[in-house]
Amino acid sequence: MPETTENARKIIVVGGVAGGMSAATRLRRLDEDAHITVLERSGHVSFANCGLPYHVGGVIEKRSALLLQTPESLGARFGLDVRVGTEALSIDRERKVVRVRTLATGAEEDLPYDALVLSPGARPVRPPIPGIERALALRDVEDTDAMVAAVADAQGIEARGFDDEEPEPTSAVVIGGGFIGVEMAENLVHRGLHVALVEATAQVMAPLDPEMVAPVHDALRRAGVDLHLGSSVTVIGDHDVTLSDGTVLPAAVVVASIGVRPDTSLAEGAGLRIGPRGGIWVDEQLRTSDPHIYAVGDAVEKVDGLSHEASLVPLANTANLQGRRVADVIAGLPGSDRHVLGTAIVGVMGLQVAATGWNEKRLRAAGRPYRAIHTHPASHATYYPGAATMALKLLVDPETDRILGAQGVGREGVDKRIDVIATAMTGGLSASALAGLELAYAPQFGSAKDPINMLGHIADNLRTGVAVEIQWDELADAMAAGAALVDVRTPAEFAKGGIPGALNIPVDDLRDRLDEVPPGPVVVHCAVGLRGHVAARILRQRGWDDVRNLSGGYTTWKAGTGA
Repeated sequence: MPETTENARKIIVVGGVAGGMSAATRLRRLDEDAHITVLERSGHVSFANCGLPYHVGGVIEKRSALLLQTPESLGARFGLDVRVGTEALSIDRERKVVRVRTLATGAEEDLPYDALVLSPGARPVRPPIPGIERALALRDVEDTDAMVAAVADAQGIEARGFDDEEPEPTSAVVIGGGFIGVEMAENLVHRGLHVALVEATAQVMAPLDPEMVAPVHDALRRAGVDLHLGSSVTVIGDHDVTLSDGTVLPAAVVVASIGVRPDTSLAEGAGLRIGPRGGIWVDEQLRTSDPHIYAVGDAVEKVDGLSHEASLVPLANTANLQGRRVADVIAGLPGSDRHVLGTAIVGVMGLQVAATGWNEKRLRAAGRPYRAIHTHPASHATYYPGAATMALKLLVDPETDRILGAQGVGREGVDKRIDVIATAMTGGLSASALAGLELAYAPQFGSAKDPINMLGHIADNLRTGVAVEIQWDELADAMAAGAALVDVRTPAEFAKGGIPGALNIPVDDLRDRLDEVPPGPVVVHCAVGLRGHVAARILRQRGWDDVRNLSGGYTTWKAGTGA
């Protein structure tokens, strides 16, 4: 570590990993003379947090691959005073000192600061369930080591044998169906455990709408995961878990992935302002209510990109960027925090599942008008081998054409489509403008009309009135009110399954069979929406005024209704 003068600026960063280490290293690059101290309560200051489930599952075999930097390497390269196993106990704002304790020895001391950055992260939610102390969480390397040991021990019991009163020792119960819970279920399956996933709501992965999450449920079940939706854990026993519906599940290993809350204990103890969502309040320059104290990462409230209201978004990308931005502010450079869209992706049993912005459930709850667009395009040109079908959903403001959110599920190509939409949202592009984007194309990567372009074309058709659509969850009411349903798929497709009450007239025969179409109102549909759009245009121009195309076709209807 380079020598610093007694008058050098003293900067303390509480918490490492994404936000804290980004702040500390950026600060060093901007200020070679400052004395920068990083305090980390755990034994590891820089690790791949998002890779932890995959080490438990054995996908990332070497534990060392998760450890990105050490105190020694950070000291050598950046001249940082990194102290692991050191806890910040309190902040004396008047004296501008942090009281710290070395956990190994219990020794305490006061460290003075000129600027203080709080990056304590978030803590797992631990509800007061009897036996919750047996449930393992996954937030740091130490948690990972404990979980790997627990799994190995359970599998070792199977090898040694066990008495008849104990359940199958390779059983695991994951509590919570969020991103981490789903990742844990997948990785425990990969390790050979029999996994049950318990989620209190009707679906896993809350950012997805019901019709979009259906393939995720199917993929989990096909992989052998025992899904218990709409049920909660009431008791965690020594060898099992009891659910609210009375079901008893064997559980040699229990994982709690119920969610996280901002770790605000240090900030609250110092009298710093806490925001309405329970995170540390910060301004646009990431200052807390004390001008000498800043905060970043999962512990702070963000500003939602659509509503501009306080939001909690615990994502690594956001924490990293906030760390960089706060360093700029402390160093005197212009910088401000960005608004967040909550863009995220997870892998689930071979599926890519991604979302950005608001979903339909949230828009409805807020009373905000929206238009939903469903498509089921191929990941790349279908004539090139290996194309996989994906489901995309775009949510649009019907008056301004502003993109409000998007979701995607598929085996490949979902990641880049969601990233393009998130970029378009950040840049203020309208939904119709997606049609004009110039995107890279070769048959093994996409289509000449990329799925993003097609979303834009549909948005433009809806905006201009060229097309009118109806949603899967509106169809039953429309038919009850007298609308006729015309299925324009082929007879072979219709024979394999259709929507009850539909009249089958293939789109290629429609012009010759117009006399069979009821006078209206009429809803047309195909498999995914494209042939339905062609049929609707034929009917509209042949005298049918009230014609709507079923958004996403039979595929979306089937996913949404579970038929």
